[in-house]
Amino acid sequence: MGGATASTHRVRAYRTWICRLGALVALTQAVAAQPAQGDRKGGPTPSAPGAAVYFIDIKDGSILPRKPMIRFGLRNMGVAPAGFDKANTGHHHLLIDAPLRSPDERIPNDFNHLHFGLGQTEAQVTLPLGTHTLQLVLADADHVPHVPPVMSETIKVLVTRNGRRPRVARHRDR
Repeated sequence: MGGATASTHRVRAYRTWICRLGALVALTQAVAAQPAQGDRKGGPTPSAPGAAVYFIDIKDGSILPRKPMIRFGLRNMGVAPAGFDKANTGHHHLLIDAPLRSPDERIPNDFNHLHFGLGQTEAQVTLPLGTHTLQLVLADADHVPHVPPVMSETIKVLVTRNGRRPRVARHRDR
């Protein structure tokens, strides 16, 4: 087997050039398809039929300690980390003393809007003493609620030092 001819070198060079051009075109298309900073990709993400999110261990009127473990239930969809874009999945958000501002906007990330973007299905949170509202919202890879939104009912809870009903002081008539 002798050396390659000039014609063989040209064919190899041409194939290499075509491969590089194809890679450049694919890269250009991928970059062009990326959303601008702050834009959502792909618009609203559909939720699965019958999807529901709910609190497992607590209900409206529950009395909780300052650091309760809150478990999140999900039906007819799966849990995936934030940034993982797969059909019929999302990650949990816990809204504390805050309504969902808009179902077509990103959920803010602050004390009143806790994100569980690693795919957590439970969390120990710290709540101040007193009465609070809690709501779970499932959101897509970009922290935007699905369409239609998958969210629990808003529940009201009472947070006490020990997680027990406060004693009512009895007054004796003298």
